[in-house]
Amino acid sequence: MTPGDNIKANIAYDDLREWLAHAERLGEVRHVLGANWQEDIGLAAEAILRAENGPCVLFDEVQGCPKGFRLLLNVFAGVRRNMTMGLPDHLSKWELSDSYREAYLKDPKIIPHEIVETGPVFENILTGDDVDVLKFPSPVWHEKDGGRYIGTGTYSITRDPEENWLNAGAYRAMVHDKKAVGIVMAAGHHGYLHREKYFKRGESCPVVMVLGGDPLAFFYGGTEAPYGVFELDIVGGMRGKPVRMVKGKITGLPFPANAEIVLEGFVHPDERRMEGPFGEWTGHYAGGANMTPVLDVRAIYHRDDPILLGVPPMGAGPDEMARYRAVMRSAMIKQNMTNAGVPDVQQVWCHEVGGSRMLHGVSIRQRYAGHSIQAGHIAAQCGASAYASKYVVVVDEDVDVTNLEHLVWAMLTRSDPKESIQFIEGSWDSPADPRIPPEKRAIKDYSHSVAVIDACKPWRWRDQFPPSNAPSHETIRKAKEKFGWLLDGSRGPAA
Repeated sequence: MTPGDNIKANIAYDDLREWLAHAERLGEVRHVLGANWQEDIGLAAEAILRAENGPCVLFDEVQGCPKGFRLLLNVFAGVRRNMTMGLPDHLSKWELSDSYREAYLKDPKIIPHEIVETGPVFENILTGDDVDVLKFPSPVWHEKDGGRYIGTGTYSITRDPEENWLNAGAYRAMVHDKKAVGIVMAAGHHGYLHREKYFKRGESCPVVMVLGGDPLAFFYGGTEAPYGVFELDIVGGMRGKPVRMVKGKITGLPFPANAEIVLEGFVHPDERRMEGPFGEWTGHYAGGANMTPVLDVRAIYHRDDPILLGVPPMGAGPDEMARYRAVMRSAMIKQNMTNAGVPDVQQVWCHEVGGSRMLHGVSIRQRYAGHSIQAGHIAAQCGASAYASKYVVVVDEDVDVTNLEHLVWAMLTRSDPKESIQFIEGSWDSPADPRIPPEKRAIKDYSHSVAVIDACKPWRWRDQFPPSNAPSHETIRKAKEKFGWLLDGSRGPAA
C-alpha cells in the first residue's frame, strides 16, 4: 500500500485569509506588533524559517505602514503544511509527498477558472496619483540585499499574445519607487516566453502581480506546469471547483477575486532598472545586480487590512521554500518518471539542502540491466526536474532517499566513482547558481553538467553483493515500539 491509498484529500480554504483562520485553529500562528521592515522582519525570517516546525508569524502595525497592512511569514511548516495540501496531519514528509501525488497528479483534473464581476480584492482600487507600493510592509530580507522585496510569496499572470493561454509564474519583485517594481523572469520560463513575444512585436507586456494569494496558487507558480496550461486551472482541479477571478481594469488580465493585493501594469521593452543583489535560494548572491525589466504599476487592488505573503529564500540549508518544493517536486518527478514508463519507482526526494532542485534521490526495485541508468537520466531531465538539477543518485529500494545520511551512505558504499557516474552536458541551469563561470554569465549562458550516480547494487552480480547490516523497516518499527522510551525521556515499561 502506498501512502496515498485510501487517503481523501480536502482543501478546506479558498484564499490566504481562510488559510490563516485554519492555521490559527491549529495553534501555530504567532503575532508580532510594531516591527520595522528595515531589519526586524528579516531577522525573524532568519530565526524561524529553517525550523521544520517553526511557527507562522503575522506582522501587524509595521512601522511606517498604514494600520492594518500586514505581512505573513512561514506558511509551510508544522502541521499546517499538511493542512495546506488538504491532507491528514499525521503524514510524514514522504507520505505527504506521495499522497499529494496520488491525490492530485496520478489522475490530474483541470477545471477552467470562472470570471466574476467583483470580489473582495476590489474593496480598494488605487489608480493614477494614488498608486503607491511603498505603503505595503515590504522588508529588506537579507542584510546585503539591494532593496526591499515586495514579491517573494508572489506570482505574476501573463497571457501569450499569439496562442492566448495564461501563465502564473513566481518571479521576485524588488521595490523601485511608488509606481515601479522589478520582475525577474528567468530565461526559458513561460512568463519569460510570453514577455519576449511582446517585446519582439515592439509591444509592452501586460502583467498582473498577485501579492498575498492562495498558498497553493503561489506554490504552483514556482513549479513546472505543462506548456499551455494555466496553473490556477490546475488549482481549480485540485479543489474540484473553478477559481473565481475578476478582470483587471487596465489590462483585462484575470486574477483571483479574493486575492489580498494585486499590482497591475505593463513591462515595457525599453525600460530597465538596476535590480538586486538578492540573497537567493542557492545561499549566495550569485545573480548580483543587473539592469532588469520593470513593472510599471498602473493600478493597485487590495482588500481591507491586506496581508502580504512573504516567502524569502534563505539558502545554505532547508527553509520554507525548500520544504514546499521538496514535497511537490518529489511527487511530480515520480509521476513524470512513471508516465515515461520507468517501472517500480519506489521513492523520489528532492533534498531541501539543495533548494529542492540540485540533489535528487531516487529509489527503484531493479527489474533489468540498465534500469537504474534509465531511471537516473529521466529523473534528471523530466519536466519537473530539468531546471537547475545537478546530482541524481539512484539507489535500491532498501534505501530511504528522504534521509540524506542514508542516501549518502548508499552512494559511498554501492558506487564506484569511475564506473558509476555519467554526465549530461549543456543542461538547463539557473542564474542563481554561483558555479556559473563569469565568462558564461557574461553571455547569459545558463547551462551546466548534471551527474547521474548509479548507486544501485550492480545488476550483473547483485546476488553476490554483500548484504547490508542496516535494519529492515520492520526491525526499525519493532525497535521503536519496544525501546523508543529510552530516547523520549520516559522511564519505560519498568517504571
